[in-house]
Amino acid sequence: MLVFTRLAADTRGATKMDRPEDVETNPVNKKVYMALTNNTQRGTAGRAPVDEANPRTANKHGHVLEMAEKDDNHAATSFGWNVLLLCGDPNDPSTYFAGADKSKVSPISCPDNVTFDEHGNLWISTDGNQLGAHDGLYAVPLVGKERGEVRQFLSVPKHAETCGPWVTDQRVNIAVQHPGEHATSTFKNPTSHWPDGGTSLPRPSIVSIWPNGKSAGAKAGKK
Repeated sequence: MLVFTRLAADTRGATKMDRPEDVETNPVNKKVYMALTNNTQRGTAGRAPVDEANPRTANKHGHVLEMAEKDDNHAATSFGWNVLLLCGDPNDPSTYFAGADKSKVSPISCPDNVTFDEHGNLWISTDGNQLGAHDGLYAVPLVGKERGEVRQFLSVPKHAETCGPWVTDQRVNIAVQHPGEHATSTFKNPTSHWPDGGTSLPRPSIVSIWPNGKSAGAKAGKK
């Protein structure tokens, strides 16, 4: 079971998910959030059909689930859940952002890691953006009238993945993973020169961002 976990789960009839990459508990509201990066095979011939937890065929942009364990008890054996985000271009009718006004939502694709600030706002880093843009870090308020209003906080360099976010009111840290990783990139002609610029070879890096007069929490909708 430890080595062949997915196959073992299949024998028990577990729900086949769209590439779950991260599962984290919100320290403020105690709910659990799962980033499902994508699954372009969902609903295609011979593959798992769409279901309530994975409602989109050829799900190239991914989605985020919000789960609440019964009676807020982490030892419970059952839980309730809902689809918080169906990612992609807000102009795409298949997208959903917790009921938020789509005119106030930043496009987001391929959620990969999730974390939370001390106010309980959700932060999402992406990997493999399918909207023709760079990957990035996004803040999502979870309560009040701004719930679901995805807001882009930063972008990473070309062909890099945003990962390992850590967010406080004083500082935001991210890892810029494999910049320039692309089929057209070569040792002599890399597609990125992050972080040194010029003609240097790309290198993974840790980036730290701090606010100038405002808290990081304010960026996520905390007033």
